[in-house]
Amino acid sequence: MRDVLFELADRVASGETVGVGTVVATFSSAPRAPGAAMIVKADGTVSGSVSGGCVEGAVYDLAQETETAVLQRYGVSDDDAFAVGLTCGGIIDIYVEKINAETFPELPDVVETVRAEQPVAIATVIEHPGGIGRRMVVWPDRTAGTLGSERIDDAVADDARGLLASGRSATLHYGPDGQRRGEGMAVFVNSFEPPPRMLVFGAIDFAAAMARLGAFLGYRVTVCDARPVFATKTRFPDADEVVVDWPHRYLRREADKLDERTVVAVLTHDPKFDVPVLEVALRMKLGYVGAMGSRRTHEDRLNRLREAGLTESELANLSSPIGLDLGARTPEETAVSIAAEIISLRWQGTGTRLSALEVPIHR
Repeated sequence: MRDVLFELADRVASGETVGVGTVVATFSSAPRAPGAAMIVKADGTVSGSVSGGCVEGAVYDLAQETETAVLQRYGVSDDDAFAVGLTCGGIIDIYVEKINAETFPELPDVVETVRAEQPVAIATVIEHPGGIGRRMVVWPDRTAGTLGSERIDDAVADDARGLLASGRSATLHYGPDGQRRGEGMAVFVNSFEPPPRMLVFGAIDFAAAMARLGAFLGYRVTVCDARPVFATKTRFPDADEVVVDWPHRYLRREADKLDERTVVAVLTHDPKFDVPVLEVALRMKLGYVGAMGSRRTHEDRLNRLREAGLTESELANLSSPIGLDLGARTPEETAVSIAAEIISLRWQGTGTRLSALEVPIHR
């Protein structure tokens, strides 16, 4: 929902009632993950997507017609699958509701938290014998709203904080009064964790392309270089920040703000910059560490890092030469190659053409 959250809040603040469809569960080859959302505004216009085009028409009609919250399943086995459009073989559960200032008074607080890049989660009852639609907002240190009872609130808040810590959105199941091993109540927890970081070291043309693609993929992008004449906001307009500092020194300073989603791309292929920053990065728990350079540069870099005391296990976390073998030539193509490797490692992809495989497309 992050991509439509601010527009939703603006519409609600102006007094509008907005239809919202949110993916709360997926099965098999569903096109979008839990948390993806589409809003239908009072003027009939739409923002966001719940299926990449498959069932948007059906959700659009439902969001306009329903006055009460509803949980709807769409799947290829339905008699009207082709009429709806979900022909990819997957199944998705979509929760549709109407949101306005009265039904979601905590929305401004949620938006303020997200803008401040702080974690927050929205827990919504999507299945319960007593009715659906109750909502609670969960922060690391407090909650607002209620799901029906103190027992339910305590159980869901605890579990929601666990999901928030891992950056996941999911549907949780309980007994009607929050019993851990019961059935009858389902709660969708929509997590809004701060965006992952991408640190690009080396103020070169390849870094500009990488910053542009990183921003497109949803990263908070920092470009860092020790040379002030090259590290300027004018040269890197797509970066969230441009830092003039020695890469290893900046990385050490940011260490407590980074996590296992963080991506580090070292593009300088200059040992006086590369080796110190890689020595720091490879000793941290990061999502991806890659370095640009030829195979000769790579071997020289490995020897220097061994001399600096890095173990073979730590060196195994280095993606170098950086990127997948796409035959890339231009900075833009190289950025796609690097991004493809990052995505592949994140989701355990093979990097092989899908036409040559028989594995599920979405895993």
